Amino acid sequence: MSLNGKIAVVMGASAPGGTGWAIAEGLAEAGAKVIVAARNLASLDTLATQIGGHAIACDIGDRVQVEALAKEVESRFGRIDIAVNSAGLPVIGMIADATADALQQALDVNYLGAVHFIKNMAAIMNDNGSIVMITSYSAAQPIEPHFAYACAKAGTDCLVKYAAIEYGRRGIRVNSIQPGPIKTDMAAHLYAIPGAEEAFAREVPLGRVGVPRDYANAVLWLSGPCYVTGLNLPVNGGNQLTRMARLDELPMGFDSYDADRVA
Repeated sequence: MSLNGKIAVVMGASAPGGTGWAIAEGLAEAGAKVIVAARNLASLDTLATQIGGHAIACDIGDRVQVEALAKEVESRFGRIDIAVNSAGLPVIGMIADATADALQQALDVNYLGAVHFIKNMAAIMNDNGSIVMITSYSAAQPIEPHFAYACAKAGTDCLVKYAAIEYGRRGIRVNSIQPGPIKTDMAAHLYAIPGAEEAFAREVPLGRVGVPRDYANAVLWLSGPCYVTGLNLPVNGGNQLTRMARLDELPMGFDSYDADRVA
């Protein structure tokens, strides 16, 4: 697929080998000029140099910073054609232990940040553009102790449907991708535990956990001229047909489980 001449923004792209990083690489390989954004500017600069893009520091949990990101992108590049939000903050714990601060953190990054991202990116987007949100299959399939993160991501999946209607008048398509278990550099410690990867993979009909490029490929499709909007797309090798591995099936047990490294 050719995206020559397109301008793209990818939020949450600062983790080397991560999903946002792979998405930025994929868009650049397809010919797009890519602006990468996240809190870690040093890491972003490395990626921007590698793909011939541009880096801007931005915390998606801060409405003012998201607005400033849109203004800087518009000032430098005029308009955009593609916007992808891969940012996420895992807030891990059980409902019985939930605190107001933890719940607010989950909402600020995983839901409210998504609202501000869509609003501000759509405001500077060419008609007939594409917005893609990376959510989580945990929004559809419960994974303890993931409730705060998953419920906020579920809110974003719902938001996508409303945004698809609102911005469809301009031909802008708004979709989300629901990843299942992901094997990234950040998750190396998890999948290094004997039996952990197998526990997740046995529930995936395609027989393996996802890798960042799987999600980059899905973003590329949604960024092209597809006749699709308002979709919450599971990209998980068919895991939506089965279930996620239960905590008691994981070799490391509940106490050392890190949901951010999984979905």
